[in-house]
Amino acid sequence: MTSIESVTLEVADPTVANRFYTTAFGLGSQIRLRASEAPTTGFRGFTLSLVVSQPANVNALIDAAVDAGAATLKPATKSLWGYGGVVQAPDGTIWQVASSSKKDTGPATRQIDEIVLLLGVADMAESKRFYVDRGLAVAKSYGSKYVEFATGSGPVKLALYKRRGLAKVVGVSPDGSGSHRLTIAGDAGPFTDPDGFAWATASETASL
Repeated sequence: MTSIESVTLEVADPTVANRFYTTAFGLGSQIRLRASEAPTTGFRGFTLSLVVSQPANVNALIDAAVDAGAATLKPATKSLWGYGGVVQAPDGTIWQVASSSKKDTGPATRQIDEIVLLLGVADMAESKRFYVDRGLAVAKSYGSKYVEFATGSGPVKLALYKRRGLAKVVGVSPDGSGSHRLTIAGDAGPFTDPDGFAWATASETASL
């Protein structure tokens, strides 16, 4: 089964970005960083989601991120599906922090249960077919709106969302151009998908 070992974010200053991610989210090897000045404007076409067990954990992570320099795109609030909010890291990456639970069951922690990479795609059918042809199995599919893949025991899950819909969910304009500033490391690569997202093998990114 195809798995994702890590994602590499291309940032202006890896030292500053590493300080942010360590302080805000306590993230380790799942999120790698490398220096890049690749031109990019507006929405980069993807988000990363931190899935946690209860609203108090959502608040703890969002508060830590804002204290470390993140900007709030959507304040944490209840919704039909649970509880969550959206922040943008100083390097420009957009993070959703969410829980399917609407009630707390214990003291607040910053424990992260899942990391989900959401890729915004122009043509869901084409992108879904592309990934299936490369060995990814579909775990959930909601028509042309959302596809989630089975990525085994890897630390990062993968899902596809219509680009315009994903931008709306996180509260930004869907417009954007240039580099995604993202490389995905897994055992399905190397390749570049129809929306320009680059995959590499885990051994390639280990030296970044």
